[in-house]
Amino acid sequence: MISVLILTRNEQLDLPGCLASVSWSDDVHVFDSFSTDGTVAIAQAAGARVHQRVFDDYAEHRNASLVVGFAYPWVLILDADERPTSALCAEMRSAVAGVADGVGGFRVRRRDFLFGTWLKHAQISPFYIRLVRPERSRYTRAVNEVIEVSGAVAELREPLDHFPFSKGIAHWIAKHNVYSTMEAELIVRQEGLQNPSWRTALRDPDFHTRRLHQKALFYRMPGRPLVKWLYMVGVRRSFLDGWAGLTYATLQSIYEYFIVLKVKEMRSGVERR
Repeated sequence: MISVLILTRNEQLDLPGCLASVSWSDDVHVFDSFSTDGTVAIAQAAGARVHQRVFDDYAEHRNASLVVGFAYPWVLILDADERPTSALCAEMRSAVAGVADGVGGFRVRRRDFLFGTWLKHAQISPFYIRLVRPERSRYTRAVNEVIEVSGAVAELREPLDHFPFSKGIAHWIAKHNVYSTMEAELIVRQEGLQNPSWRTALRDPDFHTRRLHQKALFYRMPGRPLVKWLYMVGVRRSFLDGWAGLTYATLQSIYEYFIVLKVKEMRSGVERR
């Protein structure tokens, strides 16, 4: 069997659906950042074990969630707006039953949805490690965190569905306004990769390693918001996802512009001191 870990903060809208999608597990944990809505009551009513911790940054918070004490060696990590499909649930149970000892995690393909449309082309990074041995896993990076797994990472074929706009466009923008501030702070403090490599960014066999170098190189590029929009529309062909794809490309470019503006603002503030 597999334990389930769901991270929450005021998720009374999305949590019921998430809990229903993992009702096959008898060891569900909700790791909550002191929600002020009905999140905790919903989790308790569903029989989940609730743990609470004050949020500091994404990596530290998620690392704390990995040591709550699970009944099973494998843990499926979810956000409340994610739903493992029934096919994925069956595949996961089969995979962990026959997995080799050297495997520390499984990577899944996540399908993001907007306006009821799967962003098949617009979604830039659809692959995520979500089924792990917690004692072999560790998160790094304070925002847009990355999980590092000791051991091999195997692949699962069936999808994990994600509904990032379930609370509306305004909520997505507000959340990414916070993300952009944290990203800008990391850039100003120069906590990212100091010597990113194009070779690694394009050819490293590990997806997450490629993404780390791609992101570091991207942050050094002039005109990033426009470059990102052109890449998503022209290279990724997000227009094939229709209005949803074009909308998503535009929102991602706006998010990038938030980061550019905040870095400039923070650096000018430092210079004035």
